[in-house]
Amino acid sequence: METPASDPMARSALAIIPCLNEAERLPGLIARVLDDPGWTDPLVVIADGGSKDGGFERAQAIAATDPRVRVIRNPKRIQSAAINLAVAHFGLGRRWLARIDAHCRYPPGYVSSLIEDATRTGAVSVVVSMRSEGVDGFQRGVASAQNSWLGAGGAAHRRAPRPGFVDHGHHALMDLAAFRAAGGYDESFSHNEDAELDARLRRLGGRIWLTDRARLAYLPRGSPAALFRQYLNYGAGRARTLKRHRERPKLRQLAPLLVAPALAALAFAPVAPLLAIPALAWATSCCLAGAALALAKRDPAAVLAGPAAMTMHLGWSLGFWREALRFPRKGPAFARAEAGG
Repeated sequence: METPASDPMARSALAIIPCLNEAERLPGLIARVLDDPGWTDPLVVIADGGSKDGGFERAQAIAATDPRVRVIRNPKRIQSAAINLAVAHFGLGRRWLARIDAHCRYPPGYVSSLIEDATRTGAVSVVVSMRSEGVDGFQRGVASAQNSWLGAGGAAHRRAPRPGFVDHGHHALMDLAAFRAAGGYDESFSHNEDAELDARLRRLGGRIWLTDRARLAYLPRGSPAALFRQYLNYGAGRARTLKRHRERPKLRQLAPLLVAPALAALAFAPVAPLLAIPALAWATSCCLAGAALALAKRDPAAVLAGPAAMTMHLGWSLGFWREALRFPRKGPAFARAEAGG
């Protein structure tokens, strides 16, 4: 049963920030999230995964002077476990769960605008779009790739959004009752846990709304190695989600899916030269697209979007195939989030 908009509980939310080594960003991020008069009885929980930069102590110092802030340790370190743990400890009596990413910058009135959209549309989850913003050369190249079809393949949450119902997006706000009914995040997923939960929400009849009222600024990885590891995990997570829910890759995912096989075919190119064509076509296309982005943006660093996209495609493809060809895992289907106070 829906909560009337006049009920204070209708605007009560628990905001959770999973973090690791974010000491410099935390104070400003917490202040930004709490500076929202449209949010009833605000509570921000910092779930620290074992920071070594003094982030846990800094969060404790903030919590000691502000009763709207709490800090917990997240021994499992990953974001899915952080959210489940915070919900179990602090979710009782609140209507909404807001997921806050320490790597993003947030617009004013963020949580309350999401609550308004959820109330208006009847969605159990509101997702947002993201725009990557780089600082140095390679990071700017990564941002250019992620903000374009070259790196994002037309994903709705990477474009300036048209509001509407979608299958998946970057998690922002969720009805806590729906979150619990679906079983919370699966803690065996270190990546793609959001898409996996979205599949369960949809099966329960929940609808997911992509808002156009808030767009996040995201700081991407700053080195090729870190970017490759990130997308290796993304690819593996996506493969696990598709296997579990017996879904097929989206059309936009087919091109990067073919990258690893195309590179593997290079081993046979000395005896069958035509096998080199797919890999060469892919590399050439990425580099030319990066050059075109640099010209269009008038930013020389954007030419690195080509190598950045190649790193992303290769990592995603290898991660996907490594997981897709693995035997099914044993164990519980997913770790449930328990209701708690």
